[in-house]
Amino acid sequence: MPKHLVALTAVVSLAASAALPVSVQPATAPSATVRPGSVQPGSVQPAPFEPVLFRAGSVHPGAWSWPVGSHAVPPVVSAPFDAPETRWGPGHRGADLAAAAGQEVRSPADGRVAFVGVVVDRPVLTIDHGDGVLTSYEPLASDLAVDSRVAAGQVIGTVADGGHCAASCLHWGLRIDGVYADPLPTVRDTRPSILLPVP
Repeated sequence: MPKHLVALTAVVSLAASAALPVSVQPATAPSATVRPGSVQPGSVQPAPFEPVLFRAGSVHPGAWSWPVGSHAVPPVVSAPFDAPETRWGPGHRGADLAAAAGQEVRSPADGRVAFVGVVVDRPVLTIDHGDGVLTSYEPLASDLAVDSRVAAGQVIGTVADGGHCAASCLHWGLRIDGVYADPLPTVRDTRPSILLPVP
Protein backbone atom coordinates (compact mmCIF):
# COMPACT_ATOMS: atom_id res chain seq x y z
CA MET A 1 0.00 0.00 0.00
CA PRO A 2 1.39 3.49 -0.83
CA LYS A 3 2.84 5.36 2.14
CA HIS A 4 0.37 8.27 1.94
CA LEU A 5 -2.58 5.83 2.15
CA VAL A 6 -1.00 4.04 5.13
CA ALA A 7 -0.65 7.40 6.92
CA LEU A 8 -4.23 8.39 6.08
CA THR A 9 -5.54 5.05 7.37
CA ALA A 10 -3.63 5.54 10.63
CA VAL A 11 -5.11 9.03 11.15
CA VAL A 12 -8.64 7.80 10.48
CA SER A 13 -8.20 4.87 12.89
CA LEU A 14 -6.83 7.17 15.59
CA ALA A 15 -9.71 9.64 15.17
CA ALA A 16 -12.32 6.87 15.34
CA SER A 17 -10.81 5.39 18.51
CA ALA A 18 -10.69 8.80 20.20
CA ALA A 19 -14.28 9.61 19.18
CA LEU A 20 -13.34 13.20 18.42
CA PRO A 21 -14.47 15.30 15.45
CA VAL A 22 -11.63 15.57 12.97
CA SER A 23 -11.20 16.59 9.35
CA VAL A 24 -8.69 14.70 7.23
CA GLN A 25 -7.21 16.24 4.11
CA PRO A 26 -7.55 14.23 0.90
CA ALA A 27 -4.17 12.78 -0.07
CA THR A 28 -4.36 14.50 -3.46
CA ALA A 29 -4.75 18.00 -1.99
CA PRO A 30 -2.17 18.46 0.78
CA SER A 31 -2.22 22.25 0.42
CA ALA A 32 -6.02 22.64 0.80
CA THR A 33 -7.26 24.55 3.84
CA VAL A 34 -10.09 23.11 5.93
CA ARG A 35 -12.02 25.49 8.18
CA PRO A 36 -12.97 24.17 11.65
CA GLY A 37 -16.39 22.53 11.47
CA SER A 38 -16.43 22.32 7.69
CA VAL A 39 -16.93 19.04 5.84
CA GLN A 40 -14.71 18.40 2.84
CA PRO A 41 -14.94 15.58 0.30
CA GLY A 42 -13.03 12.61 1.63
CA SER A 43 -13.07 13.91 5.21
CA VAL A 44 -14.06 11.96 8.32
CA GLN A 45 -17.44 12.96 9.72
CA PRO A 46 -17.68 13.89 13.43
CA ALA A 47 -18.17 10.78 15.54
CA PRO A 48 -21.71 10.45 16.94
CA PHE A 49 -22.16 10.77 20.70
CA GLU A 50 -22.96 7.43 22.28
CA PRO A 51 -24.86 7.74 25.58
CA VAL A 52 -23.26 5.81 28.42
CA LEU A 53 -25.00 2.60 29.40
CA PHE A 54 -24.86 1.49 32.99
CA ARG A 55 -21.94 -0.87 33.22
CA ALA A 56 -21.54 -3.63 35.77
CA GLY A 57 -20.42 -2.30 39.13
CA SER A 58 -21.28 1.37 38.57
CA VAL A 59 -24.99 2.00 39.09
CA HIS A 60 -27.75 -0.55 39.36
CA PRO A 61 -31.01 0.60 37.72
CA GLY A 62 -33.58 1.68 40.29
CA ALA A 63 -31.16 1.35 43.23
CA TRP A 64 -30.87 5.05 44.13
CA SER A 65 -33.35 7.42 45.76
CA TRP A 66 -34.75 10.67 44.35
CA PRO A 67 -32.86 13.83 45.37
CA VAL A 68 -36.26 15.54 45.85
CA GLY A 69 -39.54 13.80 46.46
CA SER A 70 -39.55 10.06 47.13
CA HIS A 71 -40.29 6.73 45.49
CA ALA A 72 -43.82 6.95 46.92
CA VAL A 73 -44.32 10.51 45.61
CA PRO A 74 -41.73 11.10 42.87
CA PRO A 75 -41.11 14.63 41.59
CA VAL A 76 -42.40 15.86 38.26
CA VAL A 77 -39.71 15.69 35.58
CA SER A 78 -40.06 19.07 33.88
CA ALA A 79 -37.29 18.40 31.35
CA PRO A 80 -35.77 14.95 30.73
CA PHE A 81 -32.23 14.09 29.69
CA ASP A 82 -31.56 14.77 26.02
CA ALA A 83 -28.28 13.29 24.79
CA PRO A 84 -26.42 15.49 22.31
CA GLU A 85 -25.78 14.09 18.83
CA THR A 86 -22.08 14.87 19.21
CA ARG A 87 -19.95 15.11 22.33
CA TRP A 88 -19.83 18.92 22.23
CA GLY A 89 -23.22 19.46 20.57
CA PRO A 90 -26.40 20.92 22.06
CA GLY A 91 -28.51 18.82 24.39
CA HIS A 92 -29.80 18.60 27.95
CA ARG A 93 -27.14 16.93 30.06
CA GLY A 94 -29.31 16.04 33.01
CA ALA A 95 -32.92 16.01 34.21
CA ASP A 96 -34.87 18.93 35.63
CA LEU A 97 -37.01 18.01 38.64
CA ALA A 98 -39.81 20.34 39.72
CA ALA A 99 -38.90 21.68 43.17
CA ALA A 100 -39.65 24.84 45.12
CA ALA A 101 -36.93 27.22 46.24
CA GLY A 102 -35.88 26.24 49.75
CA GLN A 103 -36.89 22.59 49.32
CA GLU A 104 -34.46 20.09 50.83
CA VAL A 105 -32.28 18.06 48.48
CA ARG A 106 -30.92 14.67 49.50
CA SER A 107 -28.04 12.59 48.21
CA PRO A 108 -29.38 9.68 46.14
CA ALA A 109 -26.49 7.43 47.17
CA ASP A 110 -23.39 7.35 49.38
CA GLY A 111 -20.49 9.48 48.24
CA ARG A 112 -18.06 12.32 48.85
CA VAL A 113 -18.50 16.00 47.99
CA ALA A 114 -16.13 16.71 45.11
CA PHE A 115 -17.10 20.31 44.29
CA VAL A 116 -18.99 23.19 45.88
CA GLY A 117 -19.06 26.55 44.15
CA VAL A 118 -20.64 28.82 41.60
CA VAL A 119 -20.61 27.89 37.90
CA VAL A 120 -21.53 30.84 35.67
CA ASP A 121 -24.23 32.26 37.97
CA ARG A 122 -25.54 29.15 39.72
CA PRO A 123 -24.47 27.46 42.96
CA VAL A 124 -23.49 23.86 42.16
CA LEU A 125 -22.60 20.83 44.25
CA THR A 126 -21.02 17.66 42.85
CA ILE A 127 -20.84 14.29 44.61
CA ASP A 128 -18.33 11.57 43.72
CA HIS A 129 -20.00 8.20 44.27
CA GLY A 130 -16.90 6.21 43.35
CA ASP A 131 -16.19 3.94 40.38
CA GLY A 132 -16.18 6.94 38.00
CA VAL A 133 -19.74 8.01 38.91
CA LEU A 134 -20.49 11.67 39.73
CA THR A 135 -23.76 13.54 40.23
CA SER A 136 -24.31 17.30 40.22
CA TYR A 137 -27.09 19.52 41.56
CA GLU A 138 -27.97 23.10 40.63
CA PRO A 139 -29.00 25.59 41.77
CA LEU A 140 -28.21 24.26 45.26
CA ALA A 141 -27.43 26.21 48.42
CA SER A 142 -25.26 24.06 50.68
CA ASP A 143 -23.05 24.38 53.75
CA LEU A 144 -21.13 21.20 52.94
CA ALA A 145 -17.40 21.40 52.25
CA VAL A 146 -15.34 19.53 49.67
CA ASP A 147 -14.37 16.03 50.89
CA SER A 148 -17.42 15.80 53.19
CA ARG A 149 -18.81 12.28 53.26
CA VAL A 150 -22.53 11.96 52.55
CA ALA A 151 -24.85 9.02 53.00
CA ALA A 152 -27.80 8.03 50.85
CA GLY A 153 -30.82 10.10 51.90
CA GLN A 154 -28.74 12.73 53.71
CA VAL A 155 -29.74 16.37 53.17
CA ILE A 156 -27.03 18.06 51.09
CA GLY A 157 -28.66 21.47 50.72
CA THR A 158 -31.73 23.30 49.52
CA VAL A 159 -32.97 24.39 46.10
CA ALA A 160 -31.75 27.94 45.46
CA ASP A 161 -33.19 30.68 43.28
CA GLY A 162 -32.13 30.91 39.65
CA GLY A 163 -31.30 28.10 37.29
CA HIS A 164 -32.51 27.61 33.75
CA CYS A 165 -36.11 26.57 34.48
CA ALA A 166 -39.06 28.85 33.90
CA ALA A 167 -40.25 27.87 37.40
CA SER A 168 -38.13 26.61 40.29
CA CYS A 169 -36.48 23.27 39.66
CA LEU A 170 -33.43 21.19 40.48
CA HIS A 171 -31.13 20.25 37.62
CA TRP A 172 -29.73 16.78 38.33
CA GLY A 173 -26.75 15.63 36.30
CA LEU A 174 -24.98 12.29 36.10
CA ARG A 175 -21.57 11.49 34.65
CA ILE A 176 -20.04 8.04 34.27
CA ASP A 177 -16.36 7.99 33.38
CA GLY A 178 -16.63 11.65 32.38
CA VAL A 179 -19.57 11.16 30.01
CA TYR A 180 -23.05 12.53 30.75
CA ALA A 181 -25.82 9.95 31.18
CA ASP A 182 -29.51 9.98 32.04
CA PRO A 183 -29.87 10.02 35.85
CA LEU A 184 -33.50 8.82 35.87
CA PRO A 185 -32.75 5.09 35.42
CA THR A 186 -30.88 5.24 38.76
CA VAL A 187 -34.22 5.75 40.51
CA ARG A 188 -36.61 4.06 38.06
CA ASP A 189 -35.92 0.60 36.75
CA THR A 190 -37.23 0.86 33.20
CA ARG A 191 -35.81 -2.45 32.00
CA PRO A 192 -38.47 -4.65 30.37
CA SER A 193 -39.87 -7.52 32.39
CA ILE A 194 -38.91 -10.97 31.15
CA LEU A 195 -41.30 -13.88 31.61
CA LEU A 196 -39.60 -17.13 32.50
CA PRO A 197 -41.10 -20.58 31.88
CA VAL A 198 -42.73 -22.30 34.83
CA PRO A 199 -40.40 -25.06 36.04
